[in-house]
Amino acid sequence: MRTADKAHPIVDAAAASLFQPLSLGGLVLPNRLAVAPMTRVSADEDGRASARMAHYYERFARGGFGMVVTEGIYTDQQFSQGYRFQPGMSDDGQADSWKPVLFGIQAHGVPVVAQLMHAGAISQGNRFREGTVAPSVIQPQGRQMPFYYGTGTYGRPSAMTDAQIADAVAGFGNAAKRAVAVAGFDAVEIHGANGYLLDQFMTDYTNAREDRWGGSTRSRIRLSLEVLKEVRHRVGAAVPVGVRISQAKVNDFSHKWQRGEEDAEVIFGSLGDAGVDFIHVTEFEAWKPAFGDAGPTLVHLAKKYAPAAAVVANGNLHEVGKAMSALGDGADMVAFGRGALANPDLPKRFAAQLPLRDFDPVILGPLADIKASELSL
Repeated sequence: MRTADKAHPIVDAAAASLFQPLSLGGLVLPNRLAVAPMTRVSADEDGRASARMAHYYERFARGGFGMVVTEGIYTDQQFSQGYRFQPGMSDDGQADSWKPVLFGIQAHGVPVVAQLMHAGAISQGNRFREGTVAPSVIQPQGRQMPFYYGTGTYGRPSAMTDAQIADAVAGFGNAAKRAVAVAGFDAVEIHGANGYLLDQFMTDYTNAREDRWGGSTRSRIRLSLEVLKEVRHRVGAAVPVGVRISQAKVNDFSHKWQRGEEDAEVIFGSLGDAGVDFIHVTEFEAWKPAFGDAGPTLVHLAKKYAPAAAVVANGNLHEVGKAMSALGDGADMVAFGRGALANPDLPKRFAAQLPLRDFDPVILGPLADIKASELSL
C-alpha cells in the first residue's frame, strides 16, 4: 500500500453535506459515508464469521464511516452458498459467530447492515449441494473467479421448481430474522444485483421462464418483491430493509437493461411501491449516464421512481467531489468499496482534507481473503 503522490481533489466546507446525519427507516446514521459490501472469503469453512473479520470490519467504524454493509451472507443450507469460506446465516451457530464482529463496529456508534444473498447459477463453492439452480437451464456467461477459489466455466444449472423458489424465499426470511434477533444486526440488505439469483430472475437473457416468474420486466422483478415482503414480515416494520440493484454482473460487466429507462421505472417503482427503505445502486462508474452516452444516471433514476426510499450510490465515488456530486444527483448516502479497502479511515481523511491512499490490487490477489497487511492500516 502506498500513499498517493498527489492529493485527490478535496473540497473543504462544501463537503459538509457528506457529514450530515441521515435517518434510514428510523435508524439514525451519523453521516452519509458507508462501506460497500465486498466478498472477502475469510469466514471459517463452516460459514462462521472469523476473528479476522472482526478486526477487518472494526477498522471501518473506527475510521469514521456512518454505516457498514457486510459482504454477501448466504441464507440457507440448500443452494444459496456462492463461495468457499463465505459467511452464512443459515443456522443459529453462524448467527452467533457474528456477535463479536458487530460488537466491534457498534461500539463506535455505527450501524451494521447484513447483506443476504443467494448465488444461484453462479455459485462456485457450495458445501451443502452438488450443482446449481437458476430461473432457467442456461449456462452462465464467463468463467469462475479464481480469487474466490473458482476454476473453469460455470456449470449448467437446473431450472428452479416452484417448491425450490418457495424455499429460497423462506431462506431469505429465516436468515433475516436470525441476523436481527440472534446476531444483532441493525438492518438488512437483500442482494438483488451483480448476477446472483434475484438478478438472474430479473435479467431477460437468464430468465426464459413462461410462468409467473418470467416474461415481462414486471414479472421478472416479482421474486425480488416476494423476498422483500418475506424479509419485512420476519424482521418487522422497525428494522430498515433495502435491496441492492445493478445492471452489470460479476460475469457480464457490460450488461444494460434492455428497455433502458422503461425498465428502471418498473424496477425502482416496484421496489418503492413495495415499501423498501433503501435502494443500493451500484455501477462501475456511478456518475455516468445509465444508458448510452447521455441521460440520467442510475442513481438519479432510482430517486426519480422511488422517491420515498433512501438511495445509496456505489461505484468509483471515492474522490470527495464525486461523492458530493452523487448526493446532488439523488443519492442520500455514498458507499465505498476499493476506496474503503485502501482507506479504512476515508471519512476522517475527507474531513481533514488529507490525501487518499491509492488502491493496491494486491489486496484482492491471488485470493480476495483478508490480508494481515490490511489489518495494520
